[in-house]
Amino acid sequence: MEYRHLGASGFKVPVLSFGTGTFGGKGELFQAWGETDVGEARKLVDICLDAGVTMFDTADIYSRGTSESILGEALKGRRDKVIISTKATFRFDDNNPNAVGSSRFHLIEAVNAALTRLQTDHIDLFQLHGFDAKTPVEETLSTLDDLVRAGKIRYTGVSNFSGWHLQKSLDVADRYGYPRYVANQTYYSLIGRDYEWELMPLGLDQGVGAVVWSPLGWGRLTGKIRRGQPLPETSRLHKTADMGPPVPDEYLYRVMDALDAIAAETGKTVPQIALNWLLQRPTVATVLIGARNEEQLRQNLGAVGWNLTAEQIKKLDEASTVRPAYPYWHQQGFAERNPFPV
Repeated sequence: MEYRHLGASGFKVPVLSFGTGTFGGKGELFQAWGETDVGEARKLVDICLDAGVTMFDTADIYSRGTSESILGEALKGRRDKVIISTKATFRFDDNNPNAVGSSRFHLIEAVNAALTRLQTDHIDLFQLHGFDAKTPVEETLSTLDDLVRAGKIRYTGVSNFSGWHLQKSLDVADRYGYPRYVANQTYYSLIGRDYEWELMPLGLDQGVGAVVWSPLGWGRLTGKIRRGQPLPETSRLHKTADMGPPVPDEYLYRVMDALDAIAAETGKTVPQIALNWLLQRPTVATVLIGARNEEQLRQNLGAVGWNLTAEQIKKLDEASTVRPAYPYWHQQGFAERNPFPV
């Protein structure tokens, strides 16, 4: 397994990491994702570790803490062999007005609760799950600084931030000497390339590595969706399509046509090709793969150990290109001064 530095830090992570959103299955969204229990989770962890996948990502809102608890049980006795990544910010308790956001109160409570559920004394990578516009950035960063100094967190990152959210936070961190964010857990896929418009150039400039979530486009790039065919009965999109990013049908089919052509050339599966394409993009440190069973996990692990050719990447780039929003389409007209990140 290849390892890469996480942003501008000295910390290395595997290029594939395991996302545990399928652990627990509590609530409509997470039940549709999967209902992995402790026994099955241990088997999936075993497969990951055998393949060199040592980073496991979760969040407090995944099945209301159950994902963290199951992961903690599955990792028992091998904490020193793994990297644990978790997140907090979104509302966790409907009855507590302070159980939300990135305030000092909530972050301290959230980290302590996560440590208990994960059965560990530290979190290797802690990320804010979203931006909190109602809490001063200085309060958030000073709290994270305290948690780092206390040894409860090793590295910090964000998720679902806009460019100005992230840059403002980095500027405040530099001003006061707080730890800089080194990770941006971001939505990015062949059918969701908005990350490239602003967050990717920012990541290159500021040393923030991408931790990619939903690399198969909210389950659309599994290879089961084809032009002129109904959605498979087993697809979770029947329940979750409206909860995720919209994708026009014709755009999806155009990308699938390119993926199918390359699959025929390489003998690889559609998901493996989609994941491999991401691993060759600028700033990408690690791609989160999820799986409801061993078969899915083993297939996703086949995304490493080989590379798409330059011509194949070009074919996928062209099939998945969309006109970006302003001012990015305007900037693309002046590539001499605004080149695509490399």
